[in-house]
Amino acid sequence: MSPDEYCQQKAVQSGSSFYYSFLFLPQDRRRAITALYAFCREVDDTVDETSDEMVARNKLNWWRKEVRAMLAGQPTHPVTQALQPHLQAYNLKGEHLLAIIDGMQMDLDQTRYLDFAALKRYCWHVAGVVGILSASIFGATQPATLEYAEKLGLAFQLTNIIRDVGEDARKGRIYLPVNELQQFNVTAADVLNARHSDNFEKLMAFQAERAQKFYDEAFALLPREDRRAQRPGLIMAAIYRTLLNEIARDQFHVLEHKTSLTPIRKLWLAWKTYVHG
Repeated sequence: MSPDEYCQQKAVQSGSSFYYSFLFLPQDRRRAITALYAFCREVDDTVDETSDEMVARNKLNWWRKEVRAMLAGQPTHPVTQALQPHLQAYNLKGEHLLAIIDGMQMDLDQTRYLDFAALKRYCWHVAGVVGILSASIFGATQPATLEYAEKLGLAFQLTNIIRDVGEDARKGRIYLPVNELQQFNVTAADVLNARHSDNFEKLMAFQAERAQKFYDEAFALLPREDRRAQRPGLIMAAIYRTLLNEIARDQFHVLEHKTSLTPIRKLWLAWKTYVHG
């Protein structure tokens, strides 16, 4: 199996919405974004699928060394071997790849965030940076395009946090800011024990409204001349915003189950956005 095939398999197996945004890209850009996505999956799985915290930390340190080896032209892992040829072509910076790993380590270092400023810092590491790298691969000619992509990445992560509240709680993690839980009179125990309430609904509506604001702010930043190149991100946004609206329609019953869109609906949204975006 070639490095590119390894990354392709990783992307397909994940069932992620990202996959649908890759479908309409030219071959070289599709290979680059698939390699980047596979890199993100590898380092994310290092934390999520490793029960021993010390082993997870050691694996993240290995990935830091592997990124530096890739930057020196000596990658050893299939993912970095697939990603390395695209670094110069799309101006992908090593500091951004290392920042993603730092974000994964934050999941080992803490399970609570005191306020939104602290949560936003985490979101920047695990999603804002990914937005910047992705926009560079799609084709960004204006500085504002990278600002748009960074903000869109934050919107995606906030949507993920809303969708995954129950799943994260079962892992002992609560990404909802502590001061906002207090503001809406929702306790950590309520979240950890999946106690849905009117107060919880109001808390989640507040989270969703902020995510929607980030989508709006991101779109306002996207320059017209880069809009066509950035259609993969717009496809992702169409899928994620539809998901967010579905969760709101379901009155934020995210503690008991995880809301998702069917593959055919994601494909339809992708096609519609590609044609009209």
